[in-house]
Amino acid sequence: MIANNFFKALGDFFTNIIFPFYDKLRFADSWWLSNAFNFILVIIGFVAFYYWMNQLNKYSKGANL
Repeated sequence: MIANNFFKALGDFFTNIIFPFYDKLRFADSWWLSNAFNFILVIIGFVAFYYWMNQLNKYSKGANL
């Protein structure tokens, strides 16, 4: 019974607190506004990839000395 209440609370949290933001974006008239979150995630991914490649490059140069 406790697990059932936990999953109901979790579903209620996502439906009523987190997802209404995405519903507003889904019904926006602007394509750019609707995809703003995706652009932000892509930029974060590129920054993380660049950081990761720089760290690998530093490690590789240090190992060869």
